[in-house]
Amino acid sequence: MELLHSKIIGEGKPLLILHGFLGMSDNWKTLGSQYSKNDFQVHLIDQRNHGKSFHSDDFDYEYLSSDVLHYINHYQIDGAHLIGHSMGGKTAMQLATTNPNRVQKLIVADISPKYYPPHHQPIIDALKKLDFDTISSRKEADEALSVYLPDFGIRQFLLKNLHWVSPGKLGLRFNFNILKDKMDEIGENIDATATFDGPTLFLRGDRSEYIMPNDYSEIHKHFPNALIESIDNAGHWLHAENPKQFLEKTLNFLNS
Repeated sequence: MELLHSKIIGEGKPLLILHGFLGMSDNWKTLGSQYSKNDFQVHLIDQRNHGKSFHSDDFDYEYLSSDVLHYINHYQIDGAHLIGHSMGGKTAMQLATTNPNRVQKLIVADISPKYYPPHHQPIIDALKKLDFDTISSRKEADEALSVYLPDFGIRQFLLKNLHWVSPGKLGLRFNFNILKDKMDEIGENIDATATFDGPTLFLRGDRSEYIMPNDYSEIHKHFPNALIESIDNAGHWLHAENPKQFLEKTLNFLNS
């Protein structure tokens, strides 16, 4: 079984951070550094088909959580703290409910256990338009995306995945051909009977619609000891939009 790529910083209690769909571990570099200064050994992980981790045709939350379990076993981590954002939050939920003895505390950022209909199609359609036979710079890639994606922040998030595949040839780190075909898997709910009784914190952006008040009962059904709190002035990328409050709330929970 292949091992997920990661960057490990700091010493102390193991804290594994899982990025969202089309993201990568580098999205969490700044916050990861802050956690490492607070007595945590931070593992910034690229999930399969993302970042520098391996590509595979197999892609669902059972595979994603098995990857993280293999990673925990490889590094002989007795009990990990987990932070997962969006897709990474679903991976973290899957791992915590199937292997509760391997998870100490769980933090889920702006995603609930429910099913989400596919909603990334505009991004997928825009990425399909990138022609790396003619695009030779980040600026040109941004201009090509801007025709379809006017939001500057979303474009910058996606363009973090640009890299030189070979001299003079740009490409995307994530496995686009597989991910565009696995949109249904990204939105899947966790199993109806899955539960994790350990300490859990759900954080929602107060401007996000991913976790709404009518989702709270579903969250507590699966995670009976869950706290649900909001991050002010933040949407779905709450850790990037209000990192100070995100850090404060997560550290208070982890150290409680």
